[in-house]
Amino acid sequence: MKTSKKIFMTVCTMAMLFTVLSLSACSKSQKSSGAFKYGKINIPGLDGALCGAPIYIAYEKGFFAEEGFDVKLISADTETRKIGLNNGNIPIVNGDFQFFPSIEEGVHVKVVDGLHNGCIKFVVRPDSDIKTVNDLKGKKIGVDEIGGTPHQVASLWLEQAGISALQKDGEVSFLPFADGNLELEALYNGELDVAAMWDPLGSVAEKAGKVKVIFDLSTDPAFKGKYCCFLYASSKLLKEKPDEIVALLRAYRKAQDWINKNPEETIDIIVSGKYSMIEDKDLAVKLIQSYEYPSFDDRKSNKQNVESDVKYFVQALYDIGYLKSNPSDFAKEIYAEVKVD
Repeated sequence: MKTSKKIFMTVCTMAMLFTVLSLSACSKSQKSSGAFKYGKINIPGLDGALCGAPIYIAYEKGFFAEEGFDVKLISADTETRKIGLNNGNIPIVNGDFQFFPSIEEGVHVKVVDGLHNGCIKFVVRPDSDIKTVNDLKGKKIGVDEIGGTPHQVASLWLEQAGISALQKDGEVSFLPFADGNLELEALYNGELDVAAMWDPLGSVAEKAGKVKVIFDLSTDPAFKGKYCCFLYASSKLLKEKPDEIVALLRAYRKAQDWINKNPEETIDIIVSGKYSMIEDKDLAVKLIQSYEYPSFDDRKSNKQNVESDVKYFVQALYDIGYLKSNPSDFAKEIYAEVKVD
């Protein structure tokens, strides 16, 4: 099976690009004062995805501050995140198995925790004859960015069905839309056949009768019950400042536990803070609950196992040719067990 590979930028170019993008990115500064044990850090957390709730809650409820961080939430695309993780300017990000091939190619990060389960849907027009993955050959699929999570999820779904997801093979076409609303408009206008989308946009459109869902990450057999998004830590910081990574994971876990126990209040915070554009609070609460953020009790009972889910997706990517390394060895290489008290 053919392998999708990206040519990495030179170190100099990477550094320049990161500087420019960091300066131009939208940001939101920590609403707290006083001394911070670990000082200022940047965390990507302004992409509008509903499932980014742990970042928003850790920020708004002061969990980052409690753990010693003066956090600035920034906008950052996939490449910017990789660059920031490599040089330690970004300590931690959330993402799915999209990073696995990049780690194989040299991005220095480790999976350190699981974040949540499914949060992506693929939608088509109500009158579309597309019903399953087998109907996607020759179709145009919208994503937020090439290499981003919806793109990688779609790629795995396609490849497991024997349809090449590589652009050069021409079996499907991926078209990027930085604005999800524009992606939906392109779907409505017939410029796209399928829109692969973060929640809540696809779910809101489905409830309004404007689209029908052909794929739901939270219920599809290949993904159900597994962490779709992990937390990735900079290898540089894991080695040089491991206490900071432990403290960050504590903040995230506090947020996950709080969301698990307070879904309605979570949505109130997200809506009032304009982190994700959704007006239907009842729908938003149902979606938040469907992501199954782990509580402290869930972790004690080992309800889900991060390492097992990493191994599962490593094997899946190896089986379709997206990874070349020995699956067992590679899974051990990319996962770092971090003890959080």
